[in-house]
Amino acid sequence: MDARFNLFENPVAGKFAKRFAGAGLVIHQSTLPAATQELVSLRASQINGCGHCIDMHTKEAAAAGETAVRLSLVAAWRESTVFTEAEQAALALAEEGTRLADAHQGVSDETWARVREHYDDDQTAALVSLVALINAANRLAVIVHQRGGSYEVGMFAAAVS
Repeated sequence: MDARFNLFENPVAGKFAKRFAGAGLVIHQSTLPAATQELVSLRASQINGCGHCIDMHTKEAAAAGETAVRLSLVAAWRESTVFTEAEQAALALAEEGTRLADAHQGVSDETWARVREHYDDDQTAALVSLVALINAANRLAVIVHQRGGSYEVGMFAAAVS
């Protein structure tokens, strides 16, 4: 199935994409570890069934040196030994912040406490913002049927620059 709409060719969507990417740049430039950013983005995208974002974040993470083992185990991070306690806290926040309708309480106090144990205020702000941003990106891509498989490393940065 082809995409319904090309968000990068429409003037309104293009303006939005540049501002959206600008918000992402704030997170990217934060002290939240880059590996954590990609793992969180990948996990939320898996939950939301966003093939385009799974494709993008898997490839970007691999290009940045992430291992195939860790990328393969993101969906089963609770049953894995390859993630740090800090990464586990971030992945739990990503899941609970993504599954708001499934977890009526939103992010649990336990998960929030684990996040605060491992991340300072700026990193926490970046992490919360990242969960919100990747969920919005997933919805954009899923709505227009932006499919995974053809993403090449650096494409997003080039498209919004």
